[in-house]
Amino acid sequence: MKTFKVGYFVGSLAKGSINRLLSKALVRLAPEGLELVEIPIKDLPLYCYDYDADYPPVARKFKQAIADVDGVLFITPEYNRSIPGALKNAIDWASRPWGKNSFARKPSGIIGTSPGSIGTAVAQQQLRGVLCFCNSPLMNTIEAYIQFHPGLIAEDGTVSNDSTAEFLGNYLKELHLHIERVLTVHPRVA
Repeated sequence: MKTFKVGYFVGSLAKGSINRLLSKALVRLAPEGLELVEIPIKDLPLYCYDYDADYPPVARKFKQAIADVDGVLFITPEYNRSIPGALKNAIDWASRPWGKNSFARKPSGIIGTSPGSIGTAVAQQQLRGVLCFCNSPLMNTIEAYIQFHPGLIAEDGTVSNDSTAEFLGNYLKELHLHIERVLTVHPRVA
């Protein structure tokens, strides 16, 4: 089985983010053949096309981190029924300048957690539209809207609910298969 490196973005900048806890659980539950590494977004300045001619070093490093992975995973909360601003900003940096979209043909997945009963469904739907425009082959099933309860995920990423842990493990197996299928049809260009 081929090992794929997946860069993940945590859509929240908060240190105590429940989506950061979810990222720890996913790293812990990743099956053999799937290596998850965080691609941080917190240091990116607000995107403006004035930068397109000369990206700042932090943005060049960010785009290179995306180029270095086989696929990407968005682990995101929902803010006011939408994508968090920091995550949208990161997507804007990665997709610019015109003709240098880091997400083109890069397999992707979306997951998120929220205390609300619909999880992060609305933000994920909006993110799907953005990624479609960015030409990122998106894993459309299994959709994953995790309702967070205190104690569901420990600080070390241990998931206390067996069915949730099983669901997350299966989600990651499906992500692995999705990346493999996409890269079989559209191999990465060196």
